[in-house]
Amino acid sequence: MPKILIVEDDLTFSQSLTSFLERHYFEVAVSNKITDGSKQLKTNVFDLLLLDYRLPDGTGLDLVKVLQNAGKRIPIIIMTSFNDVRTAVTSIKMGVFDYIIKPVNPDHLIMVIKDALKIDPLKNVNTTDDDSRFISGNSEQSHKIDQHIKLVAPTNMSVILQGESGTGKEQLARKIHRLSKRANKAFVAIDCGALSSELAASELFGHTKGAFTGAIADKKGLFELASGGTLFLDEVGNLSYEIQVKLLRALQEKVILPIGGSTIRQVDVRLIAATNDDLGKSVKNQHFRTDLYHRLNEFSIMVPPLRKRGNDIQLFIRHFIELSNEELGKSVKHVSDEAMEILLGYDWPGNLRELKNTIKRAVLLTSDDIIEKEALPEEMVFEAKSYLNDDYDLKSIQETTERNLIVKTLQQTGNNKSQAAKLLNIDRKTLYKKISRYNIEE
Repeated sequence: MPKILIVEDDLTFSQSLTSFLERHYFEVAVSNKITDGSKQLKTNVFDLLLLDYRLPDGTGLDLVKVLQNAGKRIPIIIMTSFNDVRTAVTSIKMGVFDYIIKPVNPDHLIMVIKDALKIDPLKNVNTTDDDSRFISGNSEQSHKIDQHIKLVAPTNMSVILQGESGTGKEQLARKIHRLSKRANKAFVAIDCGALSSELAASELFGHTKGAFTGAIADKKGLFELASGGTLFLDEVGNLSYEIQVKLLRALQEKVILPIGGSTIRQVDVRLIAATNDDLGKSVKNQHFRTDLYHRLNEFSIMVPPLRKRGNDIQLFIRHFIELSNEELGKSVKHVSDEAMEILLGYDWPGNLRELKNTIKRAVLLTSDDIIEKEALPEEMVFEAKSYLNDDYDLKSIQETTERNLIVKTLQQTGNNKSQAAKLLNIDRKTLYKKISRYNIEE
C-alpha cells in the first residue's frame, strides 16, 4: 500500500483529503508545518509527498530543498491556489513532479498521484519507451531543431540542449539516441537536480560494498549501465564542483572509479546534457567548470519555449488529446472555439509539460467529445478574461493588477494580513473585503 505524507495547514481540507485517499487504498500521514513534515520524513519512509505551497513556517519549496539536501528522492506534488501558478512552475524546475490547483478535483488528483508513483526520479530507462511517438512540430523553430538533430545524431559528439523547463529536452535527447549508431544500446537518464553531491557520485560512478554507511552491496553506476549507449544528464548545471571534476575525467579518459573502489573501469558513453540555465554565465560566475563546459558543448541546440513555437501548439494539443484518450479510455475529438482561444492565448510558463497535463486534465473532465472552457484550469480562464471577453476595459485591467498585487503581498508577508494591509497602504477591513471580492484563497 503506497504511503503518502500530506503537509497542509488547513485541517478541514487535510482531513477530507486523508479520508478520500484512504478510500483509494493509500496509507496517509499528515503534518501541518514544514518542521513537522521534516521530522516525519526523517523517521518514516514515504512513497509520495503531497505538499501545500503556503504554510505557517515557510513555503512548500523550503521542504523540497530539505529533501534534496538530504538526497531523498520522493515524488512531490504541490497543491496551490490558482494565483500561485507561476510559483508552481518554479517548483517544477526544482524537480517537483506536478502541481494541483485548489480546489482539488478528486479524479484529477488520483490521476496525478498514480502518474507520480510510476516515476523513478533516477530515470534509469531504456529506449523501449514510447519516445517514438514524440512529435516535432511544423514551425520554423521545430524544423531547425530537426535539422540539427539529424546532423549531430550519427556522430559521437556531446550535445547540450538548452531551454526552459518542460520544453521536451529529454524527448529530444531520446530522438538523438534513436537516430544514432548507438540506438540498439541503452539510453539512461538522470535528473541531476534531484541529487545531493554524495548521492550523485554513487549514482553516476557506482560504489563498492562497505564504501559508506548503507552500501550493503556493490552497485554499478549509470556510466557503466549506459556504456555503449547514451547517458542523458538533465539539469547538469546542478552538479557540484567535485562531481564536475569526476565527470570531466570520465568523458576525457573514458574511465571511472567507483566510490570505495581501487580498480578503474572502462566506459564508452555518448553524453547529452540539458539545462534551463545559461551555462556560459555559470562558467563566468565560476559555478561551472570551463573545461567541462567546452567538453559538453561540442554541439548545442536551443529549445524554444512553447509560446514562441507558433501554430505548433495546436498540433501538440491534438497529439496530447490522442494520448489522453488512450490512457483514460475517453473519446474526445474536439476543442471548442472558446476553449481553444484561451489555450492559444495562454503563455505556458510550464511549456509542453504544462500543456500535456492541462489537456489530460481537460480530457478527464470532459463527458462528451468536445473540451469546453469549463474543463480548463481556473487560472487560464482568469488570465484570458482580461483580453478575450467583451468587457475588456480599463476597469478589468485595474482589477487584475490589484488582485495580483494583493496576492504577491500576502505571499511576501507569509499571509500576515496586518503587515500586508500596511504595505498596501489600506486598512485590514478593506483588505479582507478585497480578498473576498477577488476570491483569493487564504
